[in-house]
Amino acid sequence: MQVKNSVYLALLAGLAGCATLPSSGPTGGQIEKSAAVPKDGSSPIRVVPIHTIADVPGVGAITTSLLPELAPPPTDMIGPGDVLDINIYEAGVTLFSGAGGGGGGLSQIVANPGVQVQKLPPTRVDDLGDITIPYAGTLHVAGITTGEVEAMIRNSLARLSQNPQVIVTLNQAITNSIIVGGEVARPGRLVLQTNRETLSDVIALAGGYRGNAKDLLLRIVRGERSVDVRVNDLVDNPRLDVRAYPGDRLMLINNPRTYSVLGAPGRVEQVPFSRSSVSLAEAVATAGGVNPGIGNPAAIFVFRYVRDEQGNEVPRVYHLNMMKTGSYFLAQRFAMQDKDVLYIGNAAANQPSKLIQLISQLFSPILTVTSAVQTVQNSN
Repeated sequence: MQVKNSVYLALLAGLAGCATLPSSGPTGGQIEKSAAVPKDGSSPIRVVPIHTIADVPGVGAITTSLLPELAPPPTDMIGPGDVLDINIYEAGVTLFSGAGGGGGGLSQIVANPGVQVQKLPPTRVDDLGDITIPYAGTLHVAGITTGEVEAMIRNSLARLSQNPQVIVTLNQAITNSIIVGGEVARPGRLVLQTNRETLSDVIALAGGYRGNAKDLLLRIVRGERSVDVRVNDLVDNPRLDVRAYPGDRLMLINNPRTYSVLGAPGRVEQVPFSRSSVSLAEAVATAGGVNPGIGNPAAIFVFRYVRDEQGNEVPRVYHLNMMKTGSYFLAQRFAMQDKDVLYIGNAAANQPSKLIQLISQLFSPILTVTSAVQTVQNSN
């Protein structure tokens, strides 16, 4: 009996030396305290209590694209790399020979009774934006339309030919095109026929997307700016579906969204988005709800990075007390975002029960052995 008492005392002394009991994470109060006064000396983290619909992030806000809405340029705008087809029509005294576009080269000025047409070889606009036309010399055509190039050539030949007429068309359009790549059926260069095609139009013209729309991210590079937009958001929010602009580079990336569940839920895991939008209520349900043994429904937290007024990313914590009836309606309006952390706090009231369970687990083997020894002794 003395030995058994000594063992009990030793175990109790060991428990007394433990600083804390096993836990799946901090309580709600500990989170709020450490956010307000971080022990590492860093800046305080704002904790936003969700009491009304006005506190729910994103609700009521009008989301617009970060890309500027630019006026569409003319579809026949010319730039370096474009290839032009040039036809020159002359009557009477002509500069060019070879009727019917035979491409017979240049000749001396001759008189012909009918209208003669000379189709020049395909003319590529060089890196400086220039082309060279016989008798007209070098012409700078970058930044102007085909109609303006026609007038420029006509004026250059006016003193050498009788009322020359010029038709210029785009054989290969480089300036008025965009590059589409990634998860589309037909990646490559896409010519904008109207310059009013939206981002979703471009995806459709490239043969449509491959994979699941909820997992696809559209990255638009315009000049030195890069913007990411979810494909599903283009449908849900037409303000994001802006017009593509010549020179844009579009990349469709397979980038599934996920959120992490930690703390005291039914299970801890990383959860992929089941569809384009997942609410906080759905996220809690997917995680198995609050663990009834250790969790605290009043301590539901979402950790997220947001952008402040200066555009810098700052950490923010949203707190929802699901012991209140109205919180269940708010949780339906709270939309989860990619890489969010959903944390369910531990219940401080469960600490005594944990102690009892721990003592029971420690003493149970000793009681079993003691009972077995007594049984043997009684049998003897």
